[in-house]
Order: sequence, then C-alpha cells, then structure tokens
Amino acid sequence: MEPVITSLLDTDLYKFTMWQTMLHRHPQTQAEYRFVCRNQSAYPLTELLDEVNAELDALCALSFTEDELRYLGGLRYIKSDFVDFLRIFRFQRGFIQAFAEGDQLRIVAKGPQVHVMAFEIFVLAIVNELYFRRFDRASAEAEGRRRLEAKIATIEAFVQQPALRHPFELFDFGVRRRFSRPWQREVVQAFSARLPQVFKGTSNVRLACDLGLVPIGTMAHEYLQTYQALGVRLRDSQKAALEDWVQEYRGDLGIALTDVVGMDAFLADFDLYFAKLFDGLRHDSGDPLVWAEKALAHYAKLRIDPHTKRLVFSDGLTVDKAIALYRALGDRTQLGFGIGTHLSNDVGLQTLNIVMKLTSANGQPVAKLSDSPGKTLCDDATFLAYLRQVFNVPAEAT
Repeated sequence: MEPVITSLLDTDLYKFTMWQTMLHRHPQTQAEYRFVCRNQSAYPLTELLDEVNAELDALCALSFTEDELRYLGGLRYIKSDFVDFLRIFRFQRGFIQAFAEGDQLRIVAKGPQVHVMAFEIFVLAIVNELYFRRFDRASAEAEGRRRLEAKIATIEAFVQQPALRHPFELFDFGVRRRFSRPWQREVVQAFSARLPQVFKGTSNVRLACDLGLVPIGTMAHEYLQTYQALGVRLRDSQKAALEDWVQEYRGDLGIALTDVVGMDAFLADFDLYFAKLFDGLRHDSGDPLVWAEKALAHYAKLRIDPHTKRLVFSDGLTVDKAIALYRALGDRTQLGFGIGTHLSNDVGLQTLNIVMKLTSANGQPVAKLSDSPGKTLCDDATFLAYLRQVFNVPAEAT
C-alpha cells in the first residue's frame, strides 16, 4: 500500500512555527519525545510494530519539494533561512526507534530538537492510520459520511439563527488522530465547500496548500516546556518562551497556549505587555467556561477591551460543544473552535488517545501541569513536585 505519509507538509502548521523559532533561538537543544497510548486499544499496538518501522523508513526517505518550499516561503511569517534549512532537511532514521516493551508499543525520538521535533505528528498519524486499516474501511467511511452530513446540517441550521456580536468560526485540527489521510481530506473538502462562512481553515499544511485554505496554528505544549530546561530561572520559563515568540513573529501568530503549568500560573506571567502583544489565548484543558471567565477577568483587570481579543478552544471539541460555547461567549469576545478527532475520526469506531510528548530537553526533565486530570505528563516525580512548588500549583489540581 502507499505509505501513510507522502508529503512533509502533511502535518500541523505549529510544527513549522515552533521549529523555526527553535532553529533561530535555541538550535543546540537536545530533546527526547516519547509515544504514549492513554486508552485501551482493540488489539495490542505492538502488532503494528513491523509496519510502523517500515513507515518510519519511508518517512525518513522524504524531503521537501520545491513546490512545498515555495508555499511555505509564501507565508509571511516563515523566514527565508528556515526555508533554506528545510531544503536540505531529512529525518534521520537513527534518531527514532520503535520497539515493543511487553504488550506496549514504544516509539522514542531522541537527538537535536530541530531534527526530532517534527516527528510527532507524523508518528501519530502513522500509528492511527495503520491501526484503523484493520477495521472495515467501507462501513466506517459510510458511517462517517452519515455523521458528517449530520454535523453540516447542524451547523447550517445554527447559522440561520440571529448571530451574536462575533461570528461563529471553526477550523480542522484533526491530523494527529485522523482515521486516514484520504478521510481527513474528504471531511475538510466538505466543510470548506459547504460551510465557507463558518469553516476558516485547517492545521494541516498540505490540505491548506492544496485546497486554498488558511493554515491555522501557533504553538503547542512542547514549545513552552522546552524553556523549562534552557537555563533560564524555572519561574521565568513561560515569560522567556513568550518573549522569544514575540521577537520571532513581531505580531504574527498571536494566540498563546495557556495550560502548560495551568491557567492561573499562566495568567500570573501574562502581564499587560504580553496581553497587548498577543491576539488571544488557546484553551486545551480544564473546564472551558471556567477558563474563559478567568481570561476575560484578566483582560478586564488589565483594562483591555475583550472584543479586541480572541479565545480559541481546542480540547476534545465536538460541533455541539462548540455551539454551546459560542452561545455562552459570542457576545463577549472573538472566538475560534479547533475541532480534531470529532471531524477527522468520527466514523463509529473507538478512537485511540495517543500522544507523543516531549519528556526531556538538554538532559533535564520537563513537564506539563494540565488543568485536566490524567493529562499531566512527566517521567520525573521529583521535578513534577518542584514545578508545582515553583508555580504554586497544588497537587490535586493535576
């Protein structure tokens, strides 16, 4: 069969935006990323080991084409020297290993961060697609199309109602856990063609390029986590990461991720300077309405008009959840809804909750203190306790 990944653009935009920043600011950083499946799969993922290794071989044989480089270079925030780097870039097979550990599939990428950080989305898409190839594709896609029609109908009916002050806008964030590459394309094409007033883009750079859509994305958890190990005082790591982002993009890509050490600790660092420079915030864990109220109260305290800012939601969203959040908040601030699995893998089969997360940088542990139980990630309990103490995050909050 054709490899799962056939283009190095077939990944999330924020991999490129973080990649460029790290290349310019901290190119010497060493990093380790580990694959984890958080839920029970229908069959052991170790059964996919040989196929995963073959797909990694194929991935490491790819390079960026001139057309792909031209597209990336046409994005105003992508610098010409980064495009030159990508022109000679290839994944190095020696930096990633897939192996079985008991009945668990392990995938570890370790090496210079600018050479291993882009593995993440490709690995997740590979494992997901290989996993679902063992199910009945025809019946799954038939059910997926039925559900897709229902989603579109729901949104079509909703947008006939009187609009709130700010428009209802959503985007596709579904690369990492998609049913398959062709299925994600079909879903994105359907939303783009039938809901152009609502559907504003996709995180998938390949689809954005091919379909004339806006590529969506700024930063992910790994970006802020890396700064925990870059030699700055740990308490200042978030501010250092945000400052580097501001200096790199000079006003572009202005949505900041808030939940690497929890929303309260983030807002303590998100002072008037950052609040004015960033266009808004992205939610990815915890109660979304509680989070939104904290964000709006913070803007009010800083005497910033919330109507000039945007809150983006991306944590396990469905169309119904997005509509509910819009009804609650659409008169108070600009909004955006990034929907992932519910768009790209809603075909009647139980999905995999898989991640590939940064676990260390420069030989030091890093962590995410999530606002959602079960999403905290760290291999080092001592560092996790220290991080909680430094940012005043109680243990029960994780």
